[in-house]
Amino acid sequence: MTQYLLAVYDTGADAPVEDEMQGRYDAVDKFNAEVQAAGAWVFAGGLEPAGTASTVDGTKGEAATTDGPLTASATQIGGFWVIDAADADAARTWAAKGSAACGSPVEVRPFQGV
Repeated sequence: MTQYLLAVYDTGADAPVEDEMQGRYDAVDKFNAEVQAAGAWVFAGGLEPAGTASTVDGTKGEAATTDGPLTASATQIGGFWVIDAADADAARTWAAKGSAACGSPVEVRPFQGV
């Protein structure tokens, strides 16, 4: 088994109305339960909006910290799952289900050497 990051992206579209957002939360809870029941669950989490981020750059000696995300883009990571999957096709199948549940695109990326 390989571990994969399923990164959920906020595309900067208008926020859904409250009823629609609750439906997404419910769908994600159901998806999470399915991943756990299948034994593919490692870890998951939702993130606060990108405006709450700070960026730390320690590449030139003393660390420099700036407010905000690393890149200024309407598309930012909003949450993620870490899963165990047999291969990339299986991970993409989980990503498709997760994307449908949360209403956002999901990037699939394997971990190195795990």
